[in-house]
This record gives sequence, C-alpha cells and structure tokens, in this order.
Amino acid sequence: MKTFNVITLQHTQFVNIDSEVQAIVAQSGVQHGVCHVFVPHTTAGITINENADPDVVRDITQTLERLVPWEGGYAHLEGNAAAHLKAGLLGFTQTVLIENGALALGTWQSLFFCEFDGPRQRKVWAQIVPAA
Repeated sequence: MKTFNVITLQHTQFVNIDSEVQAIVAQSGVQHGVCHVFVPHTTAGITINENADPDVVRDITQTLERLVPWEGGYAHLEGNAAAHLKAGLLGFTQTVLIENGALALGTWQSLFFCEFDGPRQRKVWAQIVPAA
C-alpha cells in the first residue's frame, strides 16, 4: 500500500489525483490488475467523474450543497455533519482497472479526491493488485 497527501485550500474542493495514482501504478510495475484507492477520512470522499468540463464538478458540488446544506439543524456537535453526509454519499473508495501499466479510465474520466471540510491536509491510500 502506498500513501500520498492531498492539500485542500477550500471548504469544498474536488482535486484531480490521476497523476499521483498513476505514479503509484507505474512504480509498482504491474501491467494488468486493479488499483484500489481509499480515503481514510470521514469528511472527505473519492469519486470518478468527468475531467474535461469544470462545470461538471461545479454542478456536483452545488447539487450536494442543495441536498445536504451546511446548516441543516444536525445533531452532530462538531458542526461538520454535512461533510460527513456528503462523504458518505460519494463514498470512500474507488477501484480502477490497470491495463498495460496505466489506469484504465474512460476518455473523460478522472479520479477526484472530494474535500467537504477543508482546508486540510489529507491522506489517500492506494493498493495495487496484479491480475492472476
């Protein structure tokens, strides 16, 4: 398992982590298999979505804010219940196939680290599993 850091600068921020994960894949030497990417935080998540049009990420963040507003009368005393809920909705893990030593993402796809309680320094874990 390999770990890398993501530094976020905004309260809600989607950070493209393709290059960091691809570097781990390349370093592993695995040509065919899977890459499991995991976020070990309860107020951040990970998703795969479009990387070409920044309006897609903007639409996702605005929709999540409408669905789970920051001020929502939540019982969680730390004041960041919305971040926990948004992270839970998107999830904490993604699995990407590895083909010919590269992440097998679609033409417009990227891996995004999703910050919902920033700014912070976060960790992302990646584990490469070779094909049998």
